[in-house]
Amino acid sequence: MKLVEVRQKFLDHLAGERGLAEHTLANYGRVLKHDIVFLESQGIEQVAAVEVAQFERLFMQWRHQGLGDSSLALRLAAWRTCFDYCIRQGWRHDNPAKQTKAPKTAKRLPKNLDVDSISQLLKLPEDDDLAIRDAAIMELLYGSGLRLAELVALDIDGINPRHQELRVLGKGGKTRIVPYGRCAAEALRKWLPIRSKWLHGNLQELALFISQRQRRISPRTVQQRLNHWGRLQGLNGSLHPHKLRHSFASHMLESSGDLRAVQELLGHANLSTTQVYTHLDFQHLSKVYDAAHPRARKK
Repeated sequence: MKLVEVRQKFLDHLAGERGLAEHTLANYGRVLKHDIVFLESQGIEQVAAVEVAQFERLFMQWRHQGLGDSSLALRLAAWRTCFDYCIRQGWRHDNPAKQTKAPKTAKRLPKNLDVDSISQLLKLPEDDDLAIRDAAIMELLYGSGLRLAELVALDIDGINPRHQELRVLGKGGKTRIVPYGRCAAEALRKWLPIRSKWLHGNLQELALFISQRQRRISPRTVQQRLNHWGRLQGLNGSLHPHKLRHSFASHMLESSGDLRAVQELLGHANLSTTQVYTHLDFQHLSKVYDAAHPRARKK
């Protein structure tokens, strides 16, 4: 069967039986149409005639066009899915696109907030109980680099005010002790009386952060409240707990340069995770290099 015929039948199959989104269908259709023109220019018109070497030549053509990793991955996905469909229809016995490895796309990390943005965010009203609770939540997310699940799981007996430390239940049920700073301590000092007031003497609830219904606060509520304050405080982009954790990690690493310490604070099992997670911006690296390397220092 000819490639142009296969393309149309494949797209009809995706639209009818699999119900793919129109955006995905349009992308797959555009990719296949463009590449079929190239294959036909190489004398390949039948779907059964596409061999591994010829598909790799097509892949190299994509490279020569200067396509980025995400575009390359999209094209590979389109052809792999198409060839799998051809195998099921009995038009081919193999999938030549699976011999070509997709490029590893860089892991996208959330853009961290700078110190000024953090300061702007945390200037919350002090005459509103919800705002006082939310300020304590954000101070701990940023001040101790907590994961959302770790913050929600905090209990009142996990706080050590004397040493300004938290007992955190991390991934895999592992417990770690993390410090919190002066600003977080002050935010907690303001929050704890409100917590007691909301509980009305209920000593059964151990959660550090609760709702007005006297229950442990949910992850979804934390996410909603952060989004609320991000918009209200005029921050660009959405605000979520992971962005505060990422900002903590980036600022700690930029100031200290101690990767091992940051690894411990974040609760990462492997140092490689911290290396990816706490990337430094290039401008900061350049300053460190210029100041430290003997062949870079100006006379």
